[in-house]
Amino acid sequence: MASKAKSRWADDEADAALEAQLKKEKEEKKRLKAEKARRLEEEKKAREATAAAAQAQAQAEGDGANGPPAKRRRISPERETAQAAAASDENTNAPKLLRFGGGAFGRPRSVENYDKLNDIEEGAYGWVSRAKEVATGEVVALKRLKIDPKDRGGLPVTGLREIQILKDCDHRNVVKLREVVVGDDTSRIENIFLVLEFLEHDLKSILEDMPEPFLASEVKTLLRQLASGVAYLHDNWILHRDLKTSNLLLNNRGQLKIADFGMARYVGDPPPKLTQLVVTLWYRAPELLLGTSRYDGAIDMWSVGCIFGELLTREPLLQGRNEVDELTKIFELCGVPTEESWPSFRRLPNARGLRLPSSGGRATGSTIRAKFPLLTAAGVGLLNGLLALDPEKRPTAKEMLAHEYFRQDPKPKQEAMFPTFPSKAGQERRRRRETPNAPARGQQAADLGAVDFTGIFSGREREERGGGFSLRMV
Repeated sequence: MASKAKSRWADDEADAALEAQLKKEKEEKKRLKAEKARRLEEEKKAREATAAAAQAQAQAEGDGANGPPAKRRRISPERETAQAAAASDENTNAPKLLRFGGGAFGRPRSVENYDKLNDIEEGAYGWVSRAKEVATGEVVALKRLKIDPKDRGGLPVTGLREIQILKDCDHRNVVKLREVVVGDDTSRIENIFLVLEFLEHDLKSILEDMPEPFLASEVKTLLRQLASGVAYLHDNWILHRDLKTSNLLLNNRGQLKIADFGMARYVGDPPPKLTQLVVTLWYRAPELLLGTSRYDGAIDMWSVGCIFGELLTREPLLQGRNEVDELTKIFELCGVPTEESWPSFRRLPNARGLRLPSSGGRATGSTIRAKFPLLTAAGVGLLNGLLALDPEKRPTAKEMLAHEYFRQDPKPKQEAMFPTFPSKAGQERRRRRETPNAPARGQQAADLGAVDFTGIFSGREREERGGGFSLRMV
C-alpha cells in the first residue's frame, strides 16, 4: 500500500517534529478521557453495590423484626454521575448553579417616548390624543384612563377589563393595543396610558359631515366588517356592550375597526348576572331598558341594527330623551310587544306595570318597511331581525354574515375602492352634536314604574290626530 504523500509545505525537520508533537498530545488526551470514564464507571458500580448491600441489610432487619421493609432510597445515576464529574474536575473550585431563563419583569415604558400632537376626543372612560413615537415617527392614539374617585386611587375595573380584552384580541376589525405606558410620576395612578393604533376617522363624524348618505354597496362593506368583528368578540366570549358609530373607527383604506372597550367584559355560558345599565341610551336593547340582568350577545346585535339604520339615514335611529322615551320610540318603530312576538316580555322587572295598547283597530306592528322605502326586501328582513324585540329572534353575528342581503346586487364595495375623507383627528378637537354618553360606573338604572303606552299609534293615526303622542305615568 502506498505511503501517505508528504505535503510540499512541510518537508523540513521542524514541521515534522511539530506534527509528531501534535499527534502525541492528541493521543494523550484520548487516554486521559478514557481513564476518566473508567474511573467514573468504577465509582458508579461501587455506589450501586453499597446501596444494594444497605438495602439487603435493611430488608433482613425488617424481616427479622416482622415489621415493614425499610423504605427504598431512590438513586438517580444521572445525578450522581454529574456530581462525581463535577467533584473530580480539578479546575472547578465553586459549585455550578442551575439558571432558568425567564421573561423580563421590568417597569413599562415611559409616555415620554411619545410626543403629543393634538387632542382627539374625550370619551366616557378616557381622554384620547394623537401622538407620535419619538424613535420611529409612527403616529398612534394615546388614551389616558379616567379615574373614578370611588376606586380610592386604584385603577378602575373598566380600565383593567379594557387592557385585558385588547391585549387578548387579534382581529383585523378590532383596534390593536400596542402597549401600556406610564408617566414619570408613577405614584399617580391616573398617569396610565394605552397606546393604540391610530385611525383617521370615526364613523359618527363622517356621517355628520357627509352631504349624501353612503351608497348601498358602501353600507354593506361597513356592515360586513362590523359583523365580522362582533362575531370574533362573541366567539371569544366577549360582550362589547357599547357599540355605536362613535366607537367605530375607519381608516383611509376603507377598513373599519371596533374601539373603546371600556364597557366590555368576558362572559360565560350561561351568562352570569350582569348590570343592566350598559350601552349608550340610543343603542340600548329593550330588554335592558326593562331591567333584565341576564343577557348575551343579542344586546350587541340590537346595537348593530341601530347602526345599520344610522348608516342609511345619517342620524341616530332611536333618539330617546330618557329610558321611557327610548322605549316609546322603540315600540313605535318595531311594534308593541305581544305574547306572540315576545313571549317572556311580561317576566322582565320593569314590564309588569306597563300599559300597552291593544291590537284591535290599531297597527301595532313594525314600521321599518315604511321608514326605509328604498331598502331591498332582504335589507328590510335583516334590519327587522336585528331590531326584533325578542332577543332570542335576533340573528347572531355569524348568521348576519351569511344573510342574503350581502349576496344581492349591489355587492359590497371593495375596501380599496372605498371613498376617503379629510381627517379631523389630525386637526382640531372633534365637535359633535349633543349625544348621550355610555352609562357611568355606579349609576343607577331608572325605575320605569308603571307607564302608559296606550298613546302609541301608527303613522297614519298620528297624522290624523295632528302628530305626536304623550306618555303618562300611572
